[in-house]
Amino acid sequence: MTSLSTVRRVLLVLLTAAFTATAGEYAVLSTGFRIHIQSHVIEGVSVKLSTESGVIVLPASAVESFELEEYTPPLPAAPTVPAPPVAARAHQQSLDPKELLKDAAGRAGLPVGLVNSVARAESGFHLDAVSNKGAIGLMQLMPGTAAALNANPYDPKENADAGAQYLADLLTRYKDDPHQVTKAIAAYNAGPGAVDKYNGIPPYRETIDYVNRVVQQYLKAPDPQQ
Repeated sequence: MTSLSTVRRVLLVLLTAAFTATAGEYAVLSTGFRIHIQSHVIEGVSVKLSTESGVIVLPASAVESFELEEYTPPLPAAPTVPAPPVAARAHQQSLDPKELLKDAAGRAGLPVGLVNSVARAESGFHLDAVSNKGAIGLMQLMPGTAAALNANPYDPKENADAGAQYLADLLTRYKDDPHQVTKAIAAYNAGPGAVDKYNGIPPYRETIDYVNRVVQQYLKAPDPQQ
């Protein structure tokens, strides 16, 4: 009989593999976990699960089913947005980020505290922030998202307005969901496709940490206008 400590170690290895694996299939365990694996082999009353960290043997009864991983085709290249000229960068330095966010929140019909919390997590209130993934400005708009919202992400006002509007659109998308706010925040970080796929916060360490930061900041500094 498999001991409880052995099962816990196995689950820990599987969960670790789930955050690092890249392709293959999913093993749906009787515990409810849906774990990413590369392949599996059933041998009588046992099943061998191949992960990036090695092969793990479990009782066949511990696995409910297997699911093929969905293939997501690569996204088309995002449109190129020109960098702001020197004069525009100088103008940015004279702007108050929190005033921009306050105005943008009002136009989007959102609590100022929520928009501020997202902006803090995204850019730390830096108007000229650019991430290593290409996200731009105060609320870190990807060029494709900015283009879809008809906004120039290098213009601080347009960036703040587009970011707040995008967040409002995500909140509307999940308006009938009991987890509306956390799903919208997760979608701002990982995209609504990932949230819909997992029916909740995707199991990405970056997104989980991001949602926690935004929620904690929002609860710590509630919007006085609420």
